[in-house]
Amino acid sequence: MSMLYGRVPWYDGPVSRIVQGLSVADTAAEARIPDLLDEVYALGCNAFDMAHQYRDGAVERQVGRWLATRGQRKKVFIITKGAHHNADRKRVTPHDIDSDLYDSLARLKIDTIDLYLLHRDNPAVPVGPIVEKLNEHQSAGRVRAFGASNWSTARIAEANAYAQSHGLKGFAAGSPHFSLAAQVEPPWADCITISGPAEQAARDWYTRAGLPLFVWSSMAGGFFSGRFRRDNLASFAGENDRLAVRSYGVEDNFRRLDRVQELATKRGLSIPQVALAYVLNHPLQIFALIGHQSGAELQVNLAACAQKLSEVEMAWLDLRDA
Repeated sequence: MSMLYGRVPWYDGPVSRIVQGLSVADTAAEARIPDLLDEVYALGCNAFDMAHQYRDGAVERQVGRWLATRGQRKKVFIITKGAHHNADRKRVTPHDIDSDLYDSLARLKIDTIDLYLLHRDNPAVPVGPIVEKLNEHQSAGRVRAFGASNWSTARIAEANAYAQSHGLKGFAAGSPHFSLAAQVEPPWADCITISGPAEQAARDWYTRAGLPLFVWSSMAGGFFSGRFRRDNLASFAGENDRLAVRSYGVEDNFRRLDRVQELATKRGLSIPQVALAYVLNHPLQIFALIGHQSGAELQVNLAACAQKLSEVEMAWLDLRDA
């Protein structure tokens, strides 16, 4: 079993379609990041996703130390995010983009970020100054390309129209939620999903735009771990598990889960492997962000890379066969 790779227009090299997400939960996981990166890199994962806010910058610092000591900078694809809201205000401003980006470069000990994503949006502010600021950083070589995490397609289209009319570069990638499960409630404020029947127009827009997607929560917050059943939802007490219940624990998603289990049994796979295969077989240009805690977890997921699902199977899994 081996890794799948894709290409993005601004990067001269392959990018693993399974991206290691680094939103770690505690100090122990934070300290283990260098070993984790060694393990997943050895298995073919060369793309790492993080954010300015993760562990108050400690995640980026750990990745920076790994890059400096391993000498792998030219072989890996670095994604980081900035301009996330805080408790006081929505921080999608040119000033905050400057501040967060310079912090991230210093922490990562690099000159250029391969993909810089705005972590949230504030639709109340005009896109023009944001696009101009991002172009300033791209022209200076601080970012190879920029994109939007949790921006609506309407706002990305508005930003790219502004860029085109002013001779500037536009958003080169999106990073919404996408999985087989339809998200019925955002797990966190200001999140954007393109999953489920209600988001068909958004998926069609990305198809027309031709933008690659670095999608988060491909396993629906653990809903496709195999632990969640219709009869045990009240038993989950952990914050992340409760988020999964609230965001995905509805009957249509359990019907999808039933079908995943059926296909998994037929193919000799696990529930997570089939759920990930659905994401990787989708016709959109998808790179799946997954927060493996070990190389062993990635090794299991590599089985999904080898699975080919037909259009009929994809429609059946997503309840589109009726």
